[in-house]
Amino acid sequence: MRLNKMREILDNNGTTVTTRIWSSWPTIVEAAASTGSFDYFEFLAEYAPFSFSDLENFVRACELYDTGSMIKVDFQNRAYVAQKAAAVGFQAVLFTDHETPEQIRETIKLVLPKTPEDEGKFGYPNARWIKYHPELKQMDYAAMNRSLVKAFMIEKKEAMDHIEEICSIPGVDMVQFGPSDYCMSRGWNCADHKEDIREAHEKMITTALKHGVQPRVEIATLEDAEYYRALGVKHFCILDQMDILMAAWTGTCAEVKKMAEAMK
Repeated sequence: MRLNKMREILDNNGTTVTTRIWSSWPTIVEAAASTGSFDYFEFLAEYAPFSFSDLENFVRACELYDTGSMIKVDFQNRAYVAQKAAAVGFQAVLFTDHETPEQIRETIKLVLPKTPEDEGKFGYPNARWIKYHPELKQMDYAAMNRSLVKAFMIEKKEAMDHIEEICSIPGVDMVQFGPSDYCMSRGWNCADHKEDIREAHEKMITTALKHGVQPRVEIATLEDAEYYRALGVKHFCILDQMDILMAAWTGTCAEVKKMAEAMK
């Protein structure tokens, strides 16, 4: 039975560091993993194009370096993509755009195994995670399925209004605050409501920890990490592939372009 590295870390009250990958090219994962700086990698399926073969290869690259894997999925087709991703070996799913506790309960059912114990909606698909011949016994498979880490973006006003109930739902393993969507759902621009964002984010963190749910934060600097560590956060996502590329393109690349233009 496949070991879910992310579940093992959560169950042992560990810490994680990750970054977000836009590209489905597995060599990007291999290159990042070779640094030894990351515990798992998140594929941004909500933003980027991909095939299901790409998902298999992304996971294989993670497994080569004994790192975990997470996929961020859209809301509307979440069941289809999450089940496909889990079946090829993704260890965690980050669900987006949920507004109510009822939606979150429904989503958890969609990725739990269909057993008398779990009452989920996920069957026994022939895919990577059940191996080949011999295949996993059905109850061993159900136990592996059960270990899938379920994370939720808290990025709507309605979700924050119900944050206590959401964090008390069995099966919610991790939460992450999404400031851009949160502000939009309130009719705000982020730049005009920085203090409101900070207060909402810290409320989510405090509430999650009170209920035994692990908050994850997206950060850009070591100073950011130290700030959130003081609040009890143990799970850190540092920038993403596009952030890192844009910093180079608008930094050194732009400076050299300016110098070259001055030489004309």
